[in-house]
Amino acid sequence: MTSATAGGADPAPPAATRRKSVTGTRRTVAVLFLLPCLVLLGALVVYPIGYSLVRSFLNQSGDGFAGVDNYKALFTDDGIRTALKNNVIWVVFAPTVATALGLVFAVLTERVRWGTAFKLVVFMPMAISMLAAGIIFRLVYDQDPDKGVANAVWVGVHDTFAESSAFPKAHPGRQSPLQPDKGGFLTAQPVRAGQSVALPLVGVAPDQMPGSAKKAVRAAVEPGKVTGTAWQDFTRGKGVGRLGQVDPSELGYPGMKVEAVKDGKVVASTKVRDDGTFTLPAQADGARLRLPASNFKEPYNGLDWLGPSLVTPAIIGSYIWMWAGFAMVLIAAGLAGLPRELLEAARVDGANEWQVFRRITVPLLAPVLAVVAVTLMINVLKVFDLVFIIAPGSSQDDANVLALELYRKGFSEDQPGIASAIAVFLLLLVIPVMLFNIRRLRREVRR
Repeated sequence: MTSATAGGADPAPPAATRRKSVTGTRRTVAVLFLLPCLVLLGALVVYPIGYSLVRSFLNQSGDGFAGVDNYKALFTDDGIRTALKNNVIWVVFAPTVATALGLVFAVLTERVRWGTAFKLVVFMPMAISMLAAGIIFRLVYDQDPDKGVANAVWVGVHDTFAESSAFPKAHPGRQSPLQPDKGGFLTAQPVRAGQSVALPLVGVAPDQMPGSAKKAVRAAVEPGKVTGTAWQDFTRGKGVGRLGQVDPSELGYPGMKVEAVKDGKVVASTKVRDDGTFTLPAQADGARLRLPASNFKEPYNGLDWLGPSLVTPAIIGSYIWMWAGFAMVLIAAGLAGLPRELLEAARVDGANEWQVFRRITVPLLAPVLAVVAVTLMINVLKVFDLVFIIAPGSSQDDANVLALELYRKGFSEDQPGIASAIAVFLLLLVIPVMLFNIRRLRREVRR
């Protein structure tokens, strides 16, 4: 009779004497608490998914069965195929680059005293809405270097090595001795030593003349040399000034290149002085004078960032600007939990910092990197705001993605059946990624 109480354990009370909950069983309480959430989930998630699935099999008006015609359009419509191609580019490059930058930032900021401030600056774009970020980068990518930061930097670097001409619109006026030649201008007749040549040009507004330009003067004749003047043969006011002659208020073309050409070969060259005069050596005797095309080269205005060929990489760049901070914060949190003794042991064994990073840090951070990459993959499959705002109308078709095409089919083109098919297709693309993430999280919990 004492075996039941051996070891000091009290026998369990009979079921009849157990205390019952006032509100009933635990399952009933759980259902009552979950019911509001389940109702919201059904109304905001389950019902829209079900309705989209049903609507994807109906025709445009919604009163007839269309079979799989809407799904066939996913692979035959040019706009949708472009969107699919761009989505592949987004999924491959945007998460990869953002995760890699986040990893680099997280590792480097661990070693600097101002790392927290740097993390704050990099993470700040996450506080900006997609709409605001789209407007910002629409201005950043503006074609005009005076407005767009990207082209201002690009043009500045370009002009450091290849300066553009100050006279892109200059051309010969009436009664000019110059005639067109391969983008430049060439004198109709050869020149002789001891001769002063007039090379009048027009087409440059007075306020666009270089600041170094001075009042033009007629070049003095020098024995054994060819001299001349290249100037803006234009004076404001009707009937003011003499055509083909240097007037007191007219300016020279400083820095303009002048070449002496014989039999198609350049035998001498020089540059025009600030007052428009120039001097060529005796080799120029009997040659024709040419103002080469480099004098009239249009100023470099940078890249067409929002043109058909660059619009998708440009928008991906703006996305990375926003989400690299998110990746950095998550990776930095994982980095803080790494066992430091492993890193120090590797350094003691003679590994350099690159080897420690590649063979120790990255493998240990693999679970965190997977979380970041998968999260960003799901996110880019739904990207809409940046593409809609940044891409101008002329290149929006080239930057098209599935979420934007869904919007266009559903609202702009009034094809709700195809729009619903795109929505279902997007859901099918996201589900495998979500399942992969759930399985990986469960594995981590079991560890």
